[in-house]
Amino acid sequence: MTIMLVKQDYSCCFTWMIVEAIDLCTYVLDMKVFMGIRRHKLMDVLINVPLMHELWPLVEEDPQKAKFPCCVVWTPLPVVSWLAPFIGHVGVCREDGTIIDFSGSNLIQVDDFAFGPVGRYLQLDRKQGCFPPTLAGHTCKHHSMHAEYGTAISWDDAIQSSSRHYEHKSYNLFTCNCHSFVANCLNRMCYGGSMNWNVVNVTALILCKGSGLMVFLC
Repeated sequence: MTIMLVKQDYSCCFTWMIVEAIDLCTYVLDMKVFMGIRRHKLMDVLINVPLMHELWPLVEEDPQKAKFPCCVVWTPLPVVSWLAPFIGHVGVCREDGTIIDFSGSNLIQVDDFAFGPVGRYLQLDRKQGCFPPTLAGHTCKHHSMHAEYGTAISWDDAIQSSSRHYEHKSYNLFTCNCHSFVANCLNRMCYGGSMNWNVVNVTALILCKGSGLMVFLC
């Protein structure tokens, strides 16, 4: 009789352990499913919510202090621009208005615009740029091309990446100049949904749409 009771106790304990093991496995699986859903929802939030920097207001342009937030800027070249008014020196500005320009071999100038004060400027819309926080976060149609070219997570990040790229380049009047530097910045942003920015359309952009300032050539 005693032996039978012991066997029944062992049988009950074994059954209880199996039930507990099943409950534990079910709990673990439920947690994995729950965490997977949470992870997917978090990724959706990161992809779909606009970056905070896009909402920050920009200060007004200040020609006296040479501050032109998110602008492409242009200045005439002495003598050369007298003969060909469409020729000049261009740069691009950070969100705080600081001018960045490629003015010579391995030379990126910060807040020291070569060849004089700004003669024309055009403020660009940051919302027309593509700044993907992840590979799946592209808002442009050139996903693979943009990723291969080099993306940025903000306006200033695009300018910084292009600056690092051009500070090791030799200046060439026709193929590697200030215009191509600005074009490189715009291509990193995929600005206006385009990856085809070059010397010609950058020149046309600033000369046709830019606002003019009084500049005296010496």
